[in-house]
Amino acid sequence: MTSDISIRREDGVVIVTPVGEMDAVTSPALADALDEVLAAPLPAGVVVDLAKVGFCDSRCIGVLVSAFRQARDLGLGLVVAEPQQQVNRLFVIAGIDQVIPIDTSTDNAVETLRG
Repeated sequence: MTSDISIRREDGVVIVTPVGEMDAVTSPALADALDEVLAAPLPAGVVVDLAKVGFCDSRCIGVLVSAFRQARDLGLGLVVAEPQQQVNRLFVIAGIDQVIPIDTSTDNAVETLRG
């Protein structure tokens, strides 16, 4: 199981886009990427675009919750965008949708954080 992670900036908002499966093996790379973007210089906000993630386990959820808390403590917004149906279902079952904002559109999430 592998994952590639791209990071890009759009109008001061950082978009982190993992591709593949996010599990115990690949989630540490996501954690590293999120730690990197939450270091100085701080962005206006962070969007984690999950459109290309077909599987996410509890380790991935832990990484996202940790990054959300870190961003919140820094005064930044962090939004998860475009989770696939299976991943979104897991978020709802785990109650993550009650903790981390989830948007159906990456562009909309960027616009929300930028404004």
